[in-house]
Amino acid sequence: MNIAESITMAWDSVRAHKLRSVFTLLSVSIGVFAIVASSGITGVLNTALGSQLADLGEHSFLIQRTPSIDFGHNWRKYAKRKPISYPQSLEFRDKMTLTNLISISNTSPGLIIKAGEQSTDPDVSLIGVDELYFTVNAVGISSGRPFTEQDVLLNGSGAIIGNDIVVKLFPNVDPLGKTLTIKNQQFTVVGVLEKKGGLLGQSQDNRVLIPISVFVKYYTMWWDVSVDVSVKAFSRDALPATVDEAIGIMRMLRNAKPWEENNFELDTNEALSAQFGNLTMAIAALAWLSGLIALLVAGIGIMNMMLVSVKERTREIGVRKALGARRSWILQQFLIEGIAIGQFGAIAGVILGCIATLIITFVIKSSGVQSLPYDLPWFAIVFSMLSCTVIGLVSGIYPAYKAASLDPIEALRYE
Repeated sequence: MNIAESITMAWDSVRAHKLRSVFTLLSVSIGVFAIVASSGITGVLNTALGSQLADLGEHSFLIQRTPSIDFGHNWRKYAKRKPISYPQSLEFRDKMTLTNLISISNTSPGLIIKAGEQSTDPDVSLIGVDELYFTVNAVGISSGRPFTEQDVLLNGSGAIIGNDIVVKLFPNVDPLGKTLTIKNQQFTVVGVLEKKGGLLGQSQDNRVLIPISVFVKYYTMWWDVSVDVSVKAFSRDALPATVDEAIGIMRMLRNAKPWEENNFELDTNEALSAQFGNLTMAIAALAWLSGLIALLVAGIGIMNMMLVSVKERTREIGVRKALGARRSWILQQFLIEGIAIGQFGAIAGVILGCIATLIITFVIKSSGVQSLPYDLPWFAIVFSMLSCTVIGLVSGIYPAYKAASLDPIEALRYE
């Protein structure tokens, strides 16, 4: 019997017992789907984050009170840290000598922005920034102007809004020169940000920028505010020295003893990317583990399915042996059937996993990350197909041995 005929008989066995086959193949498909989809989706997310971090520049870093990505196990240590105050950040900027590209900012989420009778949902991010924010963080202005040094020093009442705010409050008019109300304070729209889209499900256009001096005055308590300090080195080669100087100055300003660790966080783009990569790798590893467990369970299902098939085809096996079929032919037939059943489920799982990856890629690209390629997770696909081949082979060994060992006379008498 050739391989094609064995695969055909395996498919006939699947169709003959639909309910039993569905549950067996579903277990295989779920395991393969978990492996392929997790690999594809984490790859897409890492690429998307890398694209977003690249926009910030390769030689930038961020100083803040707590880490940008935290798994929660050190929250008590971070809670004890004193805030990085606005005056402290100004002193830090004055003392830096290796770069003057230093921006101070702070964010207050969940605000309602009003304009006349219109108002937004309570999900707008209000961000206090200085005049260098746009240069250091690669934030572009599509219309109007960015803030100037005078806006910050003189507590200007200008505001720069994102595209989501334009759509909600000024759908059919030019927003420049219009008035916004934020917690009883009025601001005049002086600029509109370039559309950025979303990142990891969060819109980057649902925000309003105001001068950091006004933000600190009206939207935080002076003695309780912790600002973020973004620093950009003049070149990639100058980055290590700039980081060292920044750490030394910040430790001095925050009275950190020589034997103490930093009481602030300094994150480079590479560090943020590595932290996020570790998170996605942990998620992918969990998905792979779950997928492998599902495949092992599926192997038991394939073995049970084939044992039932051997029992149902006992007379057929007896007839074939009586007509001269060798034991090795029977063994080969059932081994190929076991592999084929595993591959049927694997193909379905691969298709579903690739579709899930494609959907996530489309969603992220539609949110603004245009330079995002669709890459198939080839390693996961090949690994899944090979795993299902091994599982089908191992699961079919005992049923195949049992079928090949049947006595032809007893098999022909089987009812």
